[in-house]
Amino acid sequence: LKTSYISINRYCNDGGEMILVYDFMARGTLRDHLYGSELSWERRLNICLEAARGLHFLHAGVDKQSVIHRDVKSTNILLDKDWVAKVSDFGLSKVGPNASHVTTDVKGSFGYLDPEYYMSLWLTQKSDVYSFGVVLLEVLCGRSPIETKVDKHKQFLVTWFRNCYHDGNVDQTVDPALKGTIDPKCLKKFLEIALSCLNDQGKQRPMMSDVVEGLEYALNLQQRYKKNKGEIGLTKIEDHHGDFNDKFGKVLSMNASSSTSMATTTCSEEEQALVHGMFPELRNQRPR
Repeated sequence: LKTSYISINRYCNDGGEMILVYDFMARGTLRDHLYGSELSWERRLNICLEAARGLHFLHAGVDKQSVIHRDVKSTNILLDKDWVAKVSDFGLSKVGPNASHVTTDVKGSFGYLDPEYYMSLWLTQKSDVYSFGVVLLEVLCGRSPIETKVDKHKQFLVTWFRNCYHDGNVDQTVDPALKGTIDPKCLKKFLEIALSCLNDQGKQRPMMSDVVEGLEYALNLQQRYKKNKGEIGLTKIEDHHGDFNDKFGKVLSMNASSSTSMATTTCSEEEQALVHGMFPELRNQRPR
């Protein structure tokens, strides 16, 4: 796995002069290119794939120690002049044993935060997977995870998308800039990956290695589609509960986790209100 998908800062400490040194990422963040942009679907897929490879590298770890990023979001995916994506900002990251959890206060960015982690304080690699699932929806829909200036039922991206998915209206969620350019088979695979990442139960989410494999397949479908058929209109997906790839399994309940664990969190009252807006089921279990 290439480590070029991780943006690691360096430092200079010479004669009392202390400087942090970062790679220059000429195109800024992924978020800078999502809302109201003409970024092609194939390029968006490439960026998602490269970011997934970066997270997989962190999770795979060295000497039985893995890194959990804990703040995966579109502003922490940087793009160089060639549109190569790199995962950045490890200020909240935690190091721990592979396939285990770290008990810690809740940190992260709302809209991307894993509800299971929020309730249990058990941070795992699957918390990063959930946050990455939100990024995937952000890339597809071309909108931020939380929007306050829209209808109430559309304010929270994950909730709105799930409702549209269950109603068979996925086409209504796609960024208008992308309509007419996506291979329906590629879109179906992309939805399988994203919704599996967003499963409320961490154990039911895929590993990042599986996400990488799935995105590679989706990208291959899109490239073959362009090569063999050219760009045709986006068709509304029928049978959107059809067969899923075995690695991602069936998308289970879309309700928030029913864990009775109580979270002791450093979140502000305003931030907690946002969480309970996204997950109404948690209102009676509000952390103290």
